[in-house]
Amino acid sequence: VNISTTQVIKERPFVPFPEFKGPFDDFFGDDFNKFFNQPNREFKRQSLGSGFIINKDGYILTNFHVIENATEIMVTLSEDKKDYKATVVGQDQKIDVALIKIDAGEGLPVASLGNSDDLQIGEWVVAIGNPFGLGGTVTAGIVSQKGRVIGAGPYDNFIQTDASINPGNSGGPLFNMKGQVVGINTAIIAGGQGIGFATPINMAKEVLTQLKEKGKVTRGWIGVSIQEVTPELANSFGLKETNGALISAVTPGDPADAAGLKAGDIIVSFDGKAIIEMSDLPRSVAGTAPGKTVEVRVVRDGKEKAFTVKVGTKIDEEVAAAAPEGKDASLDKRLGLSVHPVTPEAAKKFGITESDGIMVSNVRPDSPAEEAGIRRGDIIREINRKKISDVKDFNAAMDAASKADRLLLLITRGGNTMYIAITLKAQ
Repeated sequence: VNISTTQVIKERPFVPFPEFKGPFDDFFGDDFNKFFNQPNREFKRQSLGSGFIINKDGYILTNFHVIENATEIMVTLSEDKKDYKATVVGQDQKIDVALIKIDAGEGLPVASLGNSDDLQIGEWVVAIGNPFGLGGTVTAGIVSQKGRVIGAGPYDNFIQTDASINPGNSGGPLFNMKGQVVGINTAIIAGGQGIGFATPINMAKEVLTQLKEKGKVTRGWIGVSIQEVTPELANSFGLKETNGALISAVTPGDPADAAGLKAGDIIVSFDGKAIIEMSDLPRSVAGTAPGKTVEVRVVRDGKEKAFTVKVGTKIDEEVAAAAPEGKDASLDKRLGLSVHPVTPEAAKKFGITESDGIMVSNVRPDSPAEEAGIRRGDIIREINRKKISDVKDFNAAMDAASKADRLLLLITRGGNTMYIAITLKAQ
């Protein structure tokens, strides 16, 4: 189907001299200010998109950004060109999906939904949509890649295709050669040719019931901060591969904490699904129904262990300035940074105690610390898996590492906790 939306935009009129007092007042009197002091003007902005019918009762899938902030949504059927006013049933901004409905008064033809997990790179696909208002346009191409992360949202998992996708195609179906919808045409790269992205239909199917019944999506949550397992971190943890998601912090009281997961664990499997890339974990957790109990397998101290986690629900929720160096500060020349005790202000901002680490007050240019990405204001929580509570602990840890060529630091930055591996230079 073709989708056209209307938004009402309010705009203040241009006022060249908002508080002008002078010769114009004398010449025009009050009429001058009355002329420019007009109320907000309203004008309508229209945009085009696409969608496809998934239920004979008139339910239609499209993109969230196609209907976002729309005051009116009109749907045009491709077969008989009839227009229908649509209502929004549910929307999910995080995966850019929306469910709308029309009342056509009769059974409608329905698109068959396929299995996007079965798609193979190189497989032929067909995109149908309403590019530039040219309704019913069909383009063909192949699947160029799967699992693309383009920064569109927290659960990016796009199908990349070279089937032409243009403005107006958004929300339209991406079909396989069996005539099944395997994706929702979603995004393009500005200036790119033959590079389009579609949301896998399986991601939409996971949230359809919630969209229809609740109008929004509640996702699973276990309460961990994670990061990518880089080759340097894998080396520091004694791993041969970079698979998995490294836990950098566990939120106290959340499901992961209750199950016994700890910072430094590397999650390699969640509910029977292998976690190869770091981005695999958020998608797997989010797609799990809150309240479900799942098995989570982690690598801890070189050994694989299994934990049972009851998935919870996420409740929607900066770096403090480093204090000047004083008598309690410490300078380490091998790392190239200075540290001092955590200030009460920083402790309050990060929700930690003042004995939960030491704060970086300065980083020397071209030092190992700078090359590793350490910044002024970072809070060092561990060195080589040993807790750092104060400057004394920091100095002792650095003395113990005097002959090492690599350090593993656990730091907190801006409310996020992460591991950083630092390669030291010879003295």
